[in-house]
Amino acid sequence: MSKRDELIAKYAEDLRNKCKIEPDMALLTKVTIGCGPAIYNADSSTVAGTDESELETVKKNFLMKKLGLPDSPALMEAINAVINTYGRSERNKYRAVVYYMLAKHFGKESVYG
Repeated sequence: MSKRDELIAKYAEDLRNKCKIEPDMALLTKVTIGCGPAIYNADSSTVAGTDESELETVKKNFLMKKLGLPDSPALMEAINAVINTYGRSERNKYRAVVYYMLAKHFGKESVYG
């Protein structure tokens, strides 16, 4: 099993156990690949749910650039909803899991088609 496959299994486990979501493994794999080398770095592989600048980066770089969504208050509301689903007290909020839930939230799975 490759390092990436191990991480995808870990992300799927987080979705099931912490978020109570049964993951679409094909989409989760594509989202993980889309994160690129960031998944292998301890700092960049997670999202700091309490850091406003980090959440702004998720909004700009993922929701607006990657998913092509227009800027609106709904974007930050969705990010906060995902962080709440993951658990605000959860120390490691994996970027791939957050991106997966946001892609599902906005119905943008086709971006990874």
